[in-house]
Amino acid sequence: MTASVLEGFSIEVMPRTLAKIDNLETLFPPGTRVYLAHIEGVDFQDMLTAAVRLMKSGYQVMPHFPARLMKDVSTLENWIQSYAGEAGISEALLLAGSPRAPQGALSDSMQLLETGLFDKYHFKRFHVAGHPEGNKDIDAGTSGDPLGDALRWKQAFSSQTSAEMAIVTQFSFSATAVYEWAAALKGAGISLPIHIGIAGPTKLQTLIKFAISCGVGPSLKVLQKRAKDISKLLLPYEPFEIVSDLELMLKNDDKTNISQVHVFPLGGIQKSADWLSAELQSA
Repeated sequence: MTASVLEGFSIEVMPRTLAKIDNLETLFPPGTRVYLAHIEGVDFQDMLTAAVRLMKSGYQVMPHFPARLMKDVSTLENWIQSYAGEAGISEALLLAGSPRAPQGALSDSMQLLETGLFDKYHFKRFHVAGHPEGNKDIDAGTSGDPLGDALRWKQAFSSQTSAEMAIVTQFSFSATAVYEWAAALKGAGISLPIHIGIAGPTKLQTLIKFAISCGVGPSLKVLQKRAKDISKLLLPYEPFEIVSDLELMLKNDDKTNISQVHVFPLGGIQKSADWLSAELQSA
């Protein structure tokens, strides 16, 4: 299997799991973009400590900025200023965040950009969330096309500023689903590069649990079909199929928005790092 689609991959980590890793400097290729996930209940100081450690280890660090977790605009500015000043960070993943009820006045990534604070502290790159299979927190009880409207707003923002922007998606197991979604976006005039989320190696049972909790829809059928095969149920999941399918699709379409993959290490950072290293070396 060729693994060129894995070249330039990015990966997501959390402070508490990162703290258990000793060989951080050799874990990923130098310069790898590492997203630092900020979930509810995580203290900002832990985020900042992890960000500084990642930067010192030679990686590009992209911390999450979940709007709904911020009490006010002053909190946002403190985060931005701290990341820029103490860790030299100039890029961010902007998202609404998982809580349905905002803790303050901020509730989505567009409001974060509208503050102008990222420009004040010289942030140059922004990634935003993409949902090829929908978002249960946004889709429920809404009318129209809120996800599409948000991406059109961000496309316009990118066109009007010098900021580099890209879309990073939730993890999926169906290359066809994400490829068709990407094609539909392009047809609608959204040309931002797309980084496709894939799950790293893990137990199949763990993966199904994450998929259900995250609202992954059509591609969940891929996992359910695999789970019916007892011989496969006992084996760990590895993303060979979606990587191979994406590889073929990209080879046959040089105009697609899809530019790389983003790894969610659901089975642990070390497992994903080892798998990625082996695949890249064998390519």
